[in-house]
Formats: sequence, C-alpha cells, structure tokens
Amino acid sequence: MTTSATSGTGSTGPTGRPTENSLRRALKRARDGVALDVAEATVLLQARGEHLDDLSASAARVRDAGLAAAGRPGVITYSKSVFVPLTRLCRDKCHYCTFATVPGRLRRSGHGMFMSPDEVLDIARRGAALGCKEALITLGDKPEDRWPQAREWLDAHGYDDTIAYVRAIAIRVLEETGLLPHLNPGVLGWTDFQRLKPVAPSMGMMLETTATRLWSEPGGPHHGSPDKEPAVRLRVLEDAGRSSVPFTSGLLIGIGESHQERAESLFALRRVARSYHGIQELIVQNFRAKPDTAMRGMPDADLDDLVATVAVARHIMGPSGCLQAPPNLVDAEYERLLDAGIDDWGGVSPLTIDHVNPERPWPRIEELARRSAARGFELRERLCVYPEFVRRGEPWLDPRLRPHVEALADPRTGLAVPDAVVEGRPWQEPDEVFTPSGRTDLHHTIDTEGRTGDRREDFDEVYGDWTALREAAAPGMAPERVDTDVRAALATAADDPTRLTDAEALALLHADGPALDALCRVADDVRRSAVGDDVTYVVTRNVNFTNVCYTGCRFCAFAQRRTDADAYTLSLDQIADRVEQAWEVGAVEVCMQGGIHPDLPGTAYFDIARAVKARVPGIHLHAFSPMEVVNGATRTGMSIRDWLTAAKEAGLDSIPGTAAEILDDEVRWVLTKGKLPAATWIDVVTTAHELGIRSSSTMMYGHVDQPRHWLGHLRTLAGIQQRTGGFTEFVTLPFVHTNAPVYLAGIARPGPSARDNRAVTAMARLLLHPHIPNIQTSWVKLGAEGAAEMLRSGANDLGGTLMEETISRMAGSSYGSHMTIRELVAVAEAAGRPARPRTTLYGEVTGERRRVARASDGRLPRLLPVLD
Repeated sequence: MTTSATSGTGSTGPTGRPTENSLRRALKRARDGVALDVAEATVLLQARGEHLDDLSASAARVRDAGLAAAGRPGVITYSKSVFVPLTRLCRDKCHYCTFATVPGRLRRSGHGMFMSPDEVLDIARRGAALGCKEALITLGDKPEDRWPQAREWLDAHGYDDTIAYVRAIAIRVLEETGLLPHLNPGVLGWTDFQRLKPVAPSMGMMLETTATRLWSEPGGPHHGSPDKEPAVRLRVLEDAGRSSVPFTSGLLIGIGESHQERAESLFALRRVARSYHGIQELIVQNFRAKPDTAMRGMPDADLDDLVATVAVARHIMGPSGCLQAPPNLVDAEYERLLDAGIDDWGGVSPLTIDHVNPERPWPRIEELARRSAARGFELRERLCVYPEFVRRGEPWLDPRLRPHVEALADPRTGLAVPDAVVEGRPWQEPDEVFTPSGRTDLHHTIDTEGRTGDRREDFDEVYGDWTALREAAAPGMAPERVDTDVRAALATAADDPTRLTDAEALALLHADGPALDALCRVADDVRRSAVGDDVTYVVTRNVNFTNVCYTGCRFCAFAQRRTDADAYTLSLDQIADRVEQAWEVGAVEVCMQGGIHPDLPGTAYFDIARAVKARVPGIHLHAFSPMEVVNGATRTGMSIRDWLTAAKEAGLDSIPGTAAEILDDEVRWVLTKGKLPAATWIDVVTTAHELGIRSSSTMMYGHVDQPRHWLGHLRTLAGIQQRTGGFTEFVTLPFVHTNAPVYLAGIARPGPSARDNRAVTAMARLLLHPHIPNIQTSWVKLGAEGAAEMLRSGANDLGGTLMEETISRMAGSSYGSHMTIRELVAVAEAAGRPARPRTTLYGEVTGERRRVARASDGRLPRLLPVLD
C-alpha cells in the first residue's frame, strides 16, 4: 500500500524516486543545519545506502548538541514501567490492531470489561517492588459509546464515564503504590485534560498520521474509526498544550502513507511542539503486521524506512526534541537507531508485556545499557514525565503531584533516582490555601503605586510561541469587504431589528460617519422603547481573592506567578472583611473572581461562599466565572451540574458571564493558551441557568477579532437567552491593551476605536433585542465621557461602584478603580438621563440599602485618591 511521494519539480526521477541531485541538495542543507521544508524532508525520507548514513550522521550531531544543552551529554534515557491495559474495549476499528477486542472474547477468557482496581494495584505493587516508577495506563477510546457492556460496568461501579474510572485508578496507584501514572486514554477533550491533569504527571496519544485519506477512504487502516480522524487528533495535541500537560505523541509509519504525507505529519507535530512547548517526546513506531487483522498481509515497515524517518524527525524537531523508537519493534538493530538520532528507548518493563505488540518482548534493561554503551552512551532512567518538565514545575506539574514526583526525581537533573523508594503517598489538596500572602493591598495601591513591571518574567515562555501565534492570528485579522447596502440595513433595524439578516448586521457593524450616527439613534430608540430612560447602576464591590494564575491568557495582565512581586492571595477572613466593609456602605452585591491558583482545591469556592454568607447573609454573591466553575468541577471530579448545585447550596447566587472573550475558537486560541473552549463556556452558563443560577453575559473586543466575530458572538448569546432566559444583561468589555501580553508581543490591536465602541454597543442593543433588555457599558474601561457616549448609543446600565478594581487597572486602564454614586449619576446626567440603583437581578433596592448607600455615597472609607 505504501506509495512514493512527489516532492516538487525536478525532485523525482521517472521511477518516482528522488533524483541524485535532489538528494544531495537536501543532504547538504541537513548537514549545514538549515531548516528543512516538506519537499526536502520528503526526499530525505527516501535516502538509502551512503545517503542514509550521511543523513543519520547529521541527525546524530543535532541530537548530541541538544543533549549537551540539556546538561546530559552522552545520555540515553528509558523509563522502567509496568503496562496496565485498563480496558481492551474500544469504539474504533483500526485494521492493524490486536489490542482492541470484543466483550464476548473478554468473558470467555475470564476477564471483565475493565480491569478491577485490585488487578491494577497488584501489577503496580509488583512493579514497585522491582523498582518500576511508571504505570503506563492504556485503554481503548470511549468504549461505552460502542459497547453496552462497558456502559453497564461503569454504571454498576459508580462511574459516569471511562475518564472518571481512569482518574480514580490513577489516584489509587499514586496513593497505594507510588508509581507515577502515564495515561493513554485516547482522544480527550479540553475538559478531560482538566479532570486528569491533577492525577497524572504526563499523558500521551500517537498522532500516527495526518493523511486524512487513510481515515476517510474505505479500506484505509483507520476507516470506521472516529477517533483516528487526523484533525481530531491534532486538536487533542493542541488541547494538551493549552492545558500545560507534558504530552507524548508520534508517528506510526508504514500503514499506507506516502513519504510526503509522513513528512507533513512530522511538520504538524513540530508546529504543535513550537506553539505550546508541551510535546515532551516524539515516538517513531514502525508498523508490524499481525495475524487476525485486516492488514495481516501488509509488509512490515523496513529498517531503512524507520532509520530515515528517525533521522528526518530529528532534523525537523531540532536539538531540543526528545525522540524515541521502541526497541522491541526492531530485531536488535539498536545501533542504527542510536546513530540516527534517538535519545530515548521509551518504557521498558521487567514485569509486563507490551500489550499492544504482545508478540514482541521487551529487551532486558542490561542489554539496552550494554548496546548503548557500545555506541558511547550511558543509559539513565527517567520518569514518565521528562526531565525538562520536572525542572519547569508549574504550570506543568500539578501541586497535588509534586510530592510524588519529587520523591523519585533527582532535583538537579530531573531524571529518576534509580534506587528511590517507590511507595504510596497521599494524593491530597495543598494545606493552608487561604494563607494571606504577597501584595494584598494591591486593590488600592494599584492606583497610587501602580504595578511593579509591565510584564511577567516568564513572558517569553508561559504564553507559547509568539511567532507561531502571530501566524495563527493573521487570518482572523484580515479586513473584510462588505457590500450590503447600509441604508437598507438601517431601515430594517428601525422597523424591526429582529429581522436583521447576518449580511445587514455585518454592514451595520462596519458603519461609520453619518451611517454610524444613524445606527446609534436607532439603537437608542430601541433602548427607550424596551427599558425606558432610567440609567441603572448597582452598589457593589469587586473582590479578587487571588491573582496567582498559570492559565496563560495572553490578553490578561492581572495573572501572576506565585513568586512575582505583584502576586497575592487573600485569606477567608480578609475576603469576608471586604464584603462586610462593602455592606456597611450600602452594597447589595459582591462580585468575586480570582486567578486559577494551582493550589486552590475545587472545594475552595464553596469555602469562599460560606465565609461570605456567614459574615453578611443578606448580600448577593455574584461570583466565579465559567472558567472557575470548570476548574472547581474538574478538581473535585464532579460534573458541572453537581458542582454548581453544591456552590448554590454554599451561598452562590449568580455567576458573572466573563471568560467569554469572543465565543469563536479561531479567536479564543489566539487570545488564550489554556482557557476553556467556547462550547464549554456555553455548557457552563446554560447549566447554571437550568439550575436557576442567573448570569451576566460579556464580550471582550478590539484585539485580534473582526466584526464577523462580534456578530457570531452576539447571535450565540441571543440563542442561549431564547432557550434559557438566564442572562441578566450584556456587558461590553473593550480590550485594554497597554500591559496585555498579546499587545506587547506585537500581535493585537491597541484596543477598539471609538467607532468600534459605538458600533458594538448599538448592535448589541439591536441583535439582542428583545431577549436581553439590559446593555451595560464599562466606565472603568471607557471613562466617564466614553460611558456617557455609550448611553447615547443604546446602553442603559453603568455597571457598579466597584469600590475596588484591579484587573483592568493592571492591564493599564487609566480611569480608576471606583466610582461614587454621585459620580455615576453625573455620567447618566451627561447623557441627559436619570439614574437609579438596582439589584444584581435588576430588581428594586430596599429603602434601607438606599439610605445606607446615600449616606456613604457608596464609597469605602479611607480610599486613596487616583493619581493622574
């Protein structure tokens, strides 16, 4: 089935093989260290004889330079492991696989649908006694989706899905044996990574190939296997990177792909590795035909093919890449793999077989050491998580795993301590999470002293590769041509905004000059008919309980590492104190959000809610963004619904609809490295609404987005509101660029223009009518004059007094961190409108709260003035 690749004009001869000249040119570029392209890699994959020796020699030099730079020159690594086949049921039907089986065969051989915890722990304990440090937990993809017997087993044992069982098993392996789980559960979603990251230092999934035809065409090796679609598998690799999970991937060669397709697969892996710095290891695995499979007659990938692929992979991945070829899949030709540039032998078990290739026994570790030494290399043991990630620490290692990894790792090298005692240790949340620390006065000193610096010290690493990001952002920032008649669109909007087509709406989002003025007048008329002339506001306090966060949002200047000068975390008493202070000056609401602190247990949010309600029972707790909800749910192992139910019982009243940014993943994955996908945001807010927990809705705009993204976002929100009715308002959030990493890196625009702000506000009024009646403008981002202009463009709400505001101020907003009631009323008057207070849910404020607020002007005592 293997076909030759074409690699461009003049590269191949009449037989389809590369010409001598093309090989020599490509080999010279490889020797000279020049970056290869796909065409050159395709040629080099076909090098044989002396040409292959030349290619291997240059690849080995690249490998040796990388080992020297990593501080382990002349070292080849391996992991001493046990192989745990948690279940051999799978919903896929790969034509070469003997690992996957069917329920009847499992029963006949005396096995359950899944290995039991006792069976897993027996293997792990015996492995620990032999000095193993890795539990390679491998299983089929989502077996419950295909096999009712798998679903019945999970239900009978109390697990919602296979991932829940994998998580539970990983915890038991950590606690009862001390082995480190390396998880291979197949295709995972972003939320799955959040569920599993706290229980496993590393995970993996082979890309295998990006050749879509091998999946889509009947007879292909992956036909009929939904999880083998290349786009799906690439998305998994990207989600792993976004989640800061050390991840193993690689190619399966010789399954029918062409040399060009193989080269394209390697470049796809390099792109992901450079974008997220999370590919800890790339495996080049050669196909071996197995009896009783559809591909039993397919020839094995030959050794020269494997060696050439290893050498080309080394050149493409560069000196910092870690490259493995499984030693049990070659017939002891270890020297050729070493010569071609590998630096790792992978997992080798003294106890268990390779359940994926059961006919191929592992070599003895002593034999690997001897053969490596014969080529001048020292064989050293590593952990399942590679040394670079052990040394990096946060955010790549979850705090719950740190004690387990540190017990087995050499702190200097990150490699395994060979004679370390492998024993179970508690898997538990860090102690004393709410110990006050750092710059806890930032809520008011941000206005007097400012921030320490304009960026974090890890600016060049934490957000991914800026060059790759710039390339990804370019298509979304291309200007659009709009041909729709603006006058006709204005007529439709004035007559009935619900009849606006997407083309008309897009034309209006591009409106400028007199057309923009007319649009704002139409929006203001719709506002008047929908909610009247009153401008509403809420007496509220923002409390950001920590700014320690490793999510890697590229627009956020608030997040800090725990060691940064501006980092802080409040205690529960400090949180409650601030809420009580706000109540004493007339607040009806406290708005509470924080960074995704790695030490924060999923139950910490419940503790916050209980502390607030214990101190001030009457205040409305508007808290925890959808990102925080997902964080809490995944860290506790609860479903989103169950976690929100528990939060509501603890005192949560409503949630802010922040973390939305733009609900289009094309834009989201430029703006943020690790925040939740758009579909997950939608799932959280709709689930909250179904539980009676109302939310706001938001859109942050003016960065790497275009009007078409605004339109899609607003249509999405309107659709949710029609289904749930749970949104209280829509809040426009202009991007504050000054200290935003994505702007400092030269990628984002310097925030929206005045035209953008007016158009977005007006079109929010029209496109959300009549479903979301309240449109809020942000004085903290626009200032008093800007907010008044938005009140003339369709907005009816000014948000709140805030009392403290740190997030926008850290980003560089110059409009202060609080407004008094009189100042808010003055903004409304500047727009020619009256103002009145409201509750979070837009109800009437009690007379008692009004009197207290008027007496203090909604202002905390002893707030320091804002510096000009």
